[in-house]
Amino acid sequence: MSALPVLTSPLLDVAGVRHAFFTRQGGVSQGIYASLNVGLGSNDDPEAVRENRRRAAAHFAAGTIVTAYQVHSPDAVLASQPWPEAAPHADAVVSATPGLVCGALAADCAPVLIADPEARVVAAAHAGWKGALTGVVESAVAQMEALGATRSRMRAAVGPCIGPQSYEVGLEFLDRFTAADRGHAQFFAPGAAPEKRLFDLPAFVLARLRAAGIEACEWVGRDTCAEPELFFSNRRAFRTAELDYGRLLSAIVLES
Repeated sequence: MSALPVLTSPLLDVAGVRHAFFTRQGGVSQGIYASLNVGLGSNDDPEAVRENRRRAAAHFAAGTIVTAYQVHSPDAVLASQPWPEAAPHADAVVSATPGLVCGALAADCAPVLIADPEARVVAAAHAGWKGALTGVVESAVAQMEALGATRSRMRAAVGPCIGPQSYEVGLEFLDRFTAADRGHAQFFAPGAAPEKRLFDLPAFVLARLRAAGIEACEWVGRDTCAEPELFFSNRRAFRTAELDYGRLLSAIVLES
């Protein structure tokens, strides 16, 4: 089995931490799920998904990758070992356990990997628009602090997600954001029609990271909707009338 192609961020290339933003390449799934679909919630062959997850874990020389049952919430959970039973409903996984790989799944939503290499605490968060708006980033940071991390030392990278030129929304979406904070209007640009706007999800997530005290943060700059050869995309699947879509994995681990 050849090494899986991954993207990384220089901000997280630090001693004692490994991370990866996996693409859709290097797996065994077929058809619309080709090929590294890691989403057990998809309608893909479950055994193919399990093999894909095994391949991703092998990238870190690990036995498993710990992911939550993601529900677009602001909730973060602590993990010290693989879940003994079903995964908890949450959208961020935080750990200080060496060798335990924390993962987040996405297919346009923004995966966020965070590390405090000095305190040796890491997190993986799934930030769709709803989770980002309601505080999943802040929850992950608070859970990291509970394990001894310090915000000023944290560094974060937002992985491949739907880009600002691909995310067209209606005015009701804009209204939801500006009702929470009128300043959120800065993350919207005019769309193709007067009743449409373009939403900049990665910029919004980065703003939430900075507001939470993490100045060292970046987006890797890859648009899942615009690059079908590399990424799965919920919105692209809808546009092309596909019945389902694969999920991408982003993961981070403390080296033993």
